[in-house]
Amino acid sequence: MTSSSQHIAFIGGGNMASAIIGGLIRQGIKPEQITVVEPFADTAAKLQQNFGITALPAAGPELAQAQLVVWAVKPQIFNEAAAPVMPHTRGALHLSVAAGIRTDSICRWVGTDRVVRCMPNTPALVGQGITGLFPCPSVTPADKALVEQVIGTTGQYLWVQQESHLDAVTALSGSGPAYVFYFLEAMTEAGVGMGLSPEQAYQLAVATFSGAASLAAASTESPEVLRQRVTSKGGTTYAAITAMEAAGIKASFVNAMQAAEQRARELGDEFGKA
Repeated sequence: MTSSSQHIAFIGGGNMASAIIGGLIRQGIKPEQITVVEPFADTAAKLQQNFGITALPAAGPELAQAQLVVWAVKPQIFNEAAAPVMPHTRGALHLSVAAGIRTDSICRWVGTDRVVRCMPNTPALVGQGITGLFPCPSVTPADKALVEQVIGTTGQYLWVQQESHLDAVTALSGSGPAYVFYFLEAMTEAGVGMGLSPEQAYQLAVATFSGAASLAAASTESPEVLRQRVTSKGGTTYAAITAMEAAGIKASFVNAMQAAEQRARELGDEFGKA
């Protein structure tokens, strides 16, 4: 994507689009190589301020120069947003970050089978994201390489073999940051209840999550083994884990992610009918 002849169009200029755009610009893409369709004036102004990009209020012939179109719209408006874009972008590769919308619907709406569907997560905003990717059969190795270049600016990525697996990706990592923030809330609340200041408790909680995740990423051992190494029988960690097991927290957590996966499937059913 460093060639000056390459051009990317974004349909929608919100947080996820901004994360990708920021990554691309850090990798050497020039603002004039990016076109954004963003009808909301405040969001368009932020794109101009942060990246030097002038957003279009509506789709137009300018989109025809794009080799890649990134769909960063809410799933419920995808079909409506695609109608004015399709006449200009049938020859492009299309990358969708819209949750739940399946490739059969996307291909129908954008007028091509060169579609890659992906599920990123919000740590992409700081270059620490993880994105699941699924290609339609018409997507070429060169197309996949281009997608990897673009998504790689936001963090890690992985390809899944079945589109249905993206619902699991959504439940695990797409929604996953909220689970982490939920536990950070609980740990901070507990720390304050034990006499720490909110600032101290939050600093300790965030550093613990970050450090433990880094340790897990660097280790070849399973999380179960890593947990056991911290859990001496009769000790403080043992008391905490025993209390969580008694409360059924692990089972509840698994059930919660299954609910997220089910909702991802429902989104595809609900918004992919048109």
